[in-house]
Amino acid sequence: MPSDLAAFRASLGAAEPPAGLSAALNALWHEARNDWARAHGIVQEHEDEVCAWVHAYLHRKEGDLSNAGYWYRRARKPIASGSLDEEWAAIVHACL
Repeated sequence: MPSDLAAFRASLGAAEPPAGLSAALNALWHEARNDWARAHGIVQEHEDEVCAWVHAYLHRKEGDLSNAGYWYRRARKPIASGSLDEEWAAIVHACL
């Protein structure tokens, strides 16, 4: 499993995600490789606050801000106001 953000970003060039990723990191890995649907499917199967944060990010990215707001509340996180890239990196960093 990657130990920092740079290593996680480097893993995006592989055909498969690194072994041992949490559900949240697995979803973020797939989303970064432009597979939003797979990422969404992963977080839908989990109820923890970190997956809720990823779920919020995914809906924010798709432009569904109402749904994103619901998931931010479930994650107990403020609605993100920075760029999507900044939020993605913040979630990855928090999960590593």
